[in-house]
Amino acid sequence: MIVILTALGVEQNAVLDHLVDIEVHAHDKGTLFDVGAVAGHPQHRIAVGVTGPGTTTAATLTERARAEFSPAAMMFVGIAGGLRDWLGIGDVVVATKIHSYQGGRSEDDQFLTRPRSWEPSHRIEQVARRLPRGHAWYKFLPEQASKAEPEVHFDPIAVGDVVLNSTTSPLAQRIRGSYNDAVAVEMEGSGFAHAAALSDQVPAVVIRGISDHADGSKATTDRAGGQQIAARNAAAFAIALVTSLEPHSGGAATTPTPPTPTVPTINNTLVARDNATVDKQIGTQFHWGSR
Repeated sequence: MIVILTALGVEQNAVLDHLVDIEVHAHDKGTLFDVGAVAGHPQHRIAVGVTGPGTTTAATLTERARAEFSPAAMMFVGIAGGLRDWLGIGDVVVATKIHSYQGGRSEDDQFLTRPRSWEPSHRIEQVARRLPRGHAWYKFLPEQASKAEPEVHFDPIAVGDVVLNSTTSPLAQRIRGSYNDAVAVEMEGSGFAHAAALSDQVPAVVIRGISDHADGSKATTDRAGGQQIAARNAAAFAIALVTSLEPHSGGAATTPTPPTPTVPTINNTLVARDNATVDKQIGTQFHWGSR
C-alpha cells in the first residue's frame, strides 16, 4: 500500500483517474480516503486523500494516513508555481529539498531567516530518477499530452502558507535571497515532509506539476487550464513511480499474535533402589515451588 495525498480536488481527481476498483475508506475521525488499484497493475494499491491547502492540515493528515494504512511509502502530489523561466507549464518537479521558508526572526529593520529543510527518501528518489529515461513515464499520460513532451526536474522547492503571485513582493525577494536554489513554490510539502520524518522516517517524496510562474499571471494561466495540465502530469509521474516500486500488501498495521509457548513432553522411567522398574511417566511434568 502506498498513500498519495493531494491538496485540491483537481489534484485528487488526476490521481483517481489511474485507479480501478475504488472503495471509500472512512477514518474513525471522519477523514475519507479512496482506496484502489492502479489500472493494469492490480498488486499496486493506493490510498488517496485530500488535505486542503496549507502545511498544518497536510501534516495532520499525513500522520493520520500513516497510522491508518502503515504504507510502504507516501507521496504528496499536486501543482506548484514555477520560479524559473525555463520551467514549462506542465513540467514536473520532484523535490530534492523541501524548504520551509516562513521560519525566522523579525527585527526592526530586517527578517532573519532560520531555514528548515527536508529531503526525500533516497531509495524512492533513485527510482524516480530513472523514469525520465526514454520518457518511460509517458505511458501514463494521454497520447495528446505526451506529445507536449513535459520534462521532469529534480530540484528544491520552497513551501509556506502563502499563495505567491509576484516576482517583486517582499516574500518573493526573501525566497530569492535565502532559498535561491528553489525552482518552485507551493503550500503543503513542508508539513507533509515534517510529519513523514517524525513517523519513523517513512519513505516520502513530493511531486509537483508547474501550473503557473508565480509572476502575477496566475489567474490567466489557471483559466487556460494550467492547473489541470500540471495536476495530470504530476499524477502520471507519481503513478509511474508507484508501479516502479515493489508492491506491498496494504491495510492498517496489525499486532502479530505471539506464538503459543510449547511445553516439552517428558518420558521418564522411575527406578527403585533395587533397579526394579516401578512405572513410566509419559506426558508433561510440572514442578511446583519457589526457587
